[in-house]
Amino acid sequence: MNIFQNVLAVIVGFAVGMVVNMGIITISGSIIPPPEGFDLTTMDGLNDAMAVMSPKHFIMPFLAHSLGTLVGALVAALVAATHKLWFALGIGVFFLMGGIYMVVLLPSSPMWFNITDIVLAYIPMGWLGWKLASKISNK
Repeated sequence: MNIFQNVLAVIVGFAVGMVVNMGIITISGSIIPPPEGFDLTTMDGLNDAMAVMSPKHFIMPFLAHSLGTLVGALVAALVAATHKLWFALGIGVFFLMGGIYMVVLLPSSPMWFNITDIVLAYIPMGWLGWKLASKISNK
């Protein structure tokens, strides 16, 4: 049962984290409008827009990455039967790999955002998800 529950923790944690991430990305344009005349729904459009984007345009992607990881790690830690920290951090590593992949796909993204995102949005959020799950499950 523990193995099944732990596998389920990874699957559900990753899926829930992706839903949170994509949900935030989906609504981000209505909260902070993209630069005029750019289509941010394609990689080419995103790469083209990087030169005219201001720091405010990076708030929602950072929130999507960090909150997606946080919620995914929290869920994984709550569902896991054993080794809850490692499952939460594992979700952080999965999302970190996605973040690194996006840096490769978007070479025009500013280095300050890449560093901030890679350093703060994934592993620390995985740890924080575990910490929150520990507080929830100890009540």
